[in-house]
Amino acid sequence: MADAEGAGNAATGRAPSFPVPTMPAPPVSVVGLGQLGGSLAAALVAAGRPVSGWDTDPTACDAASARGVTITRELSGVVVLAVPLHAMTTALDGLRVDPGATVTDLGSVKGPVLEALTPALGSRFVGGHPMCGTERSGHEAVDPALFAGARWALCVQPDTELPRWLRVAEIALAVGAEVVPVTAAEHDDAVAAISHVPHLLAAALASAAAEAGPLALALGAGSFRDGTRVIGSDPAFVTAMVEGNAGPTEAALDRVRAQLARPRPELVAAGHAVVSRQDARRPVRIPLERAALLALGRAGGAVTRRLAAFVEGWVPETAR
Repeated sequence: MADAEGAGNAATGRAPSFPVPTMPAPPVSVVGLGQLGGSLAAALVAAGRPVSGWDTDPTACDAASARGVTITRELSGVVVLAVPLHAMTTALDGLRVDPGATVTDLGSVKGPVLEALTPALGSRFVGGHPMCGTERSGHEAVDPALFAGARWALCVQPDTELPRWLRVAEIALAVGAEVVPVTAAEHDDAVAAISHVPHLLAAALASAAAEAGPLALALGAGSFRDGTRVIGSDPAFVTAMVEGNAGPTEAALDRVRAQLARPRPELVAAGHAVVSRQDARRPVRIPLERAALLALGRAGGAVTRRLAAFVEGWVPETAR
């Protein structure tokens, strides 16, 4: 696969396509201190980064303050929007944001968020989405270890300023995540298949089991709990997510319907082969260039470390 080889063979000493920042890591300001935002703020405090934050809920502010977060309306450095999708465009209202600050988000859909925020923020905005979280919500669900080992999708658009992209990537790496470079469209297609459709399937499975009667629900065990866990999430959150990514989600549902039409033994064998596959990882080093970063993400790989003018990471061995 050419893209994967491009990612793996890019450590040839080529100079990066932009000046590498040498300034100290900037402070981080988190807007929205619920599960994701509060967990990020707490994890960054534990990593020794200066962190400020704000939330419209005073109890969330109090909880974050107790974990070492400075509560303020003055935001600078890298500003993280950890708010519901419907609140993205108003999240900064009433707050004072340094005009040089980089802004990112943790939203589960990227195309609509980019469309909504780019007119005001331009290339200062870098879309992101950490692939973690639970069916719980609010500041009571904060967990500083939430991001450890998680994939963190980070958008590389044609107008993305790579120094800003790197600053956001460094935040993800600081809390133990692995960064997956993507375009917004690639992200939305991918998460429709592995996140948005599973929420709908969980809802369908739970509803169908309820129709089977109380006995069926009483006998539900591990497979039923695993299959329905995510639909325990806030229904408003799930609805906004799937409707905000309606086109890709419908296309992914069509693929599921096609799979269900296959002969049962064939379907079971094919699914088992996917989830039981064990791919080796091949380490790679690539320059901080747009094409190389996207090649890494498209190969199924991730960034795990910054090294001077390069980043290090891995790709699946089967991508060769």
